[in-house]
Amino acid sequence: MSRLVFATLMATILLASFVRHSSPTFAGTCASKCGPRPLQFRPGQYLRIEVLNNTYNKVKIQKPYSTGAITLQPGQRLRLEEGDGTEPNISLLFWNEAGLPLKATVSKADFGTLRVELRPTWYAPGDRAIYILDDGRVDVL
Repeated sequence: MSRLVFATLMATILLASFVRHSSPTFAGTCASKCGPRPLQFRPGQYLRIEVLNNTYNKVKIQKPYSTGAITLQPGQRLRLEEGDGTEPNISLLFWNEAGLPLKATVSKADFGTLRVELRPTWYAPGDRAIYILDDGRVDVL
């Protein structure tokens, strides 16, 4: 009998301490905590890629299997036309000639223009490519 009383007393103490020190937890929607929606274009859409070199060094840009390396001077802007958008998985490689890491900031300048701003960063290795998937999503790698 004393074991039953002891067990009941311990359960009551544990329950009381849990209720007293608990904090309410509310489930939130994704809209309350999520970051911005991923950048995406309509598949098959005519697309322009505008690259801006906001560094103090020369930056090389290359579209694999299409162009050789193109040099961008500091502050220079380059516009690449991507035809009718039927080319699958468009990618654009970039690197700093001095070997410094880069940060690529992508934005949708208008309906059919992807703007890529290249800036210096301290975090190695930095960003090295933009990849546009078949479904129109834009990834920075």
